[in-house]
Amino acid sequence: MPLPGQFSDPRVITLFGLLAVSTVAWLTLSLRARVRTRRQAAGTPLERVWHPQESVALTPAEEHAFGQVVSRLTLGPAGRLR
Repeated sequence: MPLPGQFSDPRVITLFGLLAVSTVAWLTLSLRARVRTRRQAAGTPLERVWHPQESVALTPAEEHAFGQVVSRLTLGPAGRLR
């Protein structure tokens, strides 16, 4: 079945074909990179950063409050912050 009008030009068909192939290739590569990044991030602990409060003794109430905040920042089952 021939295409009507300007779409019957072989250059237009080639352009659409290249566009489709490049889009599929781009999506495939980006999704693979995203999966690879997630797998690497799942096994890598966060870098420990020194905080000024580490040199100051905390009260039990402050330690408890800090623990509550830290527990909310841990990764949940879906790999997202809670």
